[in-house]
Amino acid sequence: MEIIRCPWCEKDDLYRKYHDEEWGRPVFDDSVIFEFLVLESFQAGLSWYTILKKRENFRKAFDGFDYRKIALYNELKTAELLQDQGIVRNRLKILATVHNAQRFLEVQQESGSFSDYIWAFVDGTPVINRPITLADVPATSAVSDALAKDLKKRGFKFLGSSVMYAHMQATGMVDDHLISCHCKK
Repeated sequence: MEIIRCPWCEKDDLYRKYHDEEWGRPVFDDSVIFEFLVLESFQAGLSWYTILKKRENFRKAFDGFDYRKIALYNELKTAELLQDQGIVRNRLKILATVHNAQRFLEVQQESGSFSDYIWAFVDGTPVINRPITLADVPATSAVSDALAKDLKKRGFKFLGSSVMYAHMQATGMVDDHLISCHCKK
C-alpha cells in the first residue's frame, strides 16, 4: 500500500521520518520547544532540509539545546561555535540564540512554562487547517504575526512571523498536513 505524504517531504528518508514522526505533532515540553526555536531561527534564509541535516551537530554544539546552559554562554563559547563546521556559523544567529535563551528563561519565570505562554496563542489547542495543495499552506497567519510581535516586544531575535509560523507547524500548534496526507488527523 502506498503511503501518501505531504509532497515537500519526499526528498529522502530523513525528511520523510521528520514529517511522519514530528512535524505537526503537538509539543508541550519546553526543552523541545526551545530546540525548535533555535533550529527555526537558524533556518531563516536557508532551507529547512539544510538545518535538519545538521540537527545532530547543532544538538552537540549547543549542549543538547539546554537553554539554561546556553543562557550562560560567553565570548569564548561563541568563538568556539563560530569554528564549528557542523553548524551554520552565523555570528548574529549564535548571539541571538544565547540572547533568546535568556529571554526564554524570563518567559518561563513569568508564565510557569514557555509551553503555557506559547500555546496560549492558540488557546491550548492546535489549529487544524485543511489544505488541499501546498499552495494552500500559508507562510504566516494572524497568530504567528501576534506571536512574533509579542516575542519581539520581549526582546527575542530572529523570530519573525514566518519563522514563528514554521515553528507552529513543527510543534503542532498548527496542523498543515494536506488532507490527502496519511498524518492528517
